[in-house]
Amino acid sequence: MKRFALLFFILFYLPAVNAGAEEKKVPVPPDLSAMKILDLETAQKIALAGNPDMAAAMSRVEQARERIKQAVAAWWPSLDANLSGTKTRLAKNFFGNSQSLSFLAERDINLNSDDFKAGLQATWVLFDGFFRSYKQQQAEFNEKEFTAARRDSQRLLAFSVAEAFFNAQLSQTKVDIAAADEKFYLSQLRDANNRYEVGTGGWGDVLNIKVQLNSAKTSLMLGRRQFEAAGYGLAALMGISDAAFPEALRLAELDRDVKLPSSQDNPETLIKEALAIRPDIHRLEMLAHEAEAGSGQAQAPFYPKVQVVGTVNGDSRDDISFSADDFGNTIGVNIAWNLFSGGADRARFFEARHKEREVAYNLASLRNKVAAEVRQDLALLAAAEEQVRLQRESVVLVKENRELAKNEYEAGEASLVRLNEAQRDLTTTYSRLAQALVEYHQARHRLLAATGKNLQPFMNTSK
Repeated sequence: MKRFALLFFILFYLPAVNAGAEEKKVPVPPDLSAMKILDLETAQKIALAGNPDMAAAMSRVEQARERIKQAVAAWWPSLDANLSGTKTRLAKNFFGNSQSLSFLAERDINLNSDDFKAGLQATWVLFDGFFRSYKQQQAEFNEKEFTAARRDSQRLLAFSVAEAFFNAQLSQTKVDIAAADEKFYLSQLRDANNRYEVGTGGWGDVLNIKVQLNSAKTSLMLGRRQFEAAGYGLAALMGISDAAFPEALRLAELDRDVKLPSSQDNPETLIKEALAIRPDIHRLEMLAHEAEAGSGQAQAPFYPKVQVVGTVNGDSRDDISFSADDFGNTIGVNIAWNLFSGGADRARFFEARHKEREVAYNLASLRNKVAAEVRQDLALLAAAEEQVRLQRESVVLVKENRELAKNEYEAGEASLVRLNEAQRDLTTTYSRLAQALVEYHQARHRLLAATGKNLQPFMNTSK
């Protein structure tokens, strides 16, 4: 019997201790110290692998998988062991107070007794109204639901990284534009000083250019601060320690020469693809299956429950050692059927059916929202494409105008005021072009996220 108890401890208790001692897995932030240029795809890969929210979503999936194992365990017999020992000491006057046992009071009787009991009970449910079947189905659909929810979190994270990356990229581009503006006015200031010194230029031109130079320096300083602030948000999404990039790290340059498509995508085709791909649609579909399984579980109390019970019991007095003669056994079949519970079972069943209807309505609503989202993003993308085309044309015109003003001013045929206006127009138009390009890229990634396609380049990374 001692060996049996030791074996029971090894088989059942030690695995539980080992499972509890398992170390928590925490995502390790990537080392970006050796990286000089960060592009969008790399940023998204790092975020999908290192963002703590994605690790939390994966933990929820693992929890759901363990719930499947719990549901499967209900199909197996349940085995319970019990051991007990009691020590009893009778009162000295016990025999004297009892008339039938008074003759024993004068004898030398041992008042102490030890009782030891050991038992093993096996219970196996043969039929429970299909409760276990539906419970297992519900657990399996729950695991698929959490997998889809994790996938949807990845979809939204990839889009959030793209938005943050393009915002930071715009700030970086504005810094470059401000630096170019500062460089232009530094060159003009040198020329103005030279003209003033040789007597061909006025001191007013020197002062005017210094004012414009200070304005360019102010824009450069503000742009650098905005880029720094945008970098913190992007780094946090990527799961970078302390939400800060290395100082030497730069983002990839904004693609100013991106080719715009000649024709717009068919919205009906994109909506059909989105409904088939979007993980949030798949999540609600799994939730609908869970609700169906819940209705099946709610019907289980309407059926009888049948189980087989077998026990082996041992009883030993004054000796902790058990022999074969100390054990007896029983086996039986139990059938339990609740005939009336005040209507609680019926109410639970109707509650489950209403849950099914709720999920079905939510799924229909989400399908409508996805269709609207795709159509809206298509319209915004078309507007962004048109803005890029117009700003590209404006840059060519304003750049040519600035060159004319510069040449005329250097030849003494135009005032400094005209040159300043032309330079401001050029700087503003470059900023507008950068803004239009960023809005185009964001609109394109918004449409990719709406159709569920933005994760396709990261299929292996996001599993």
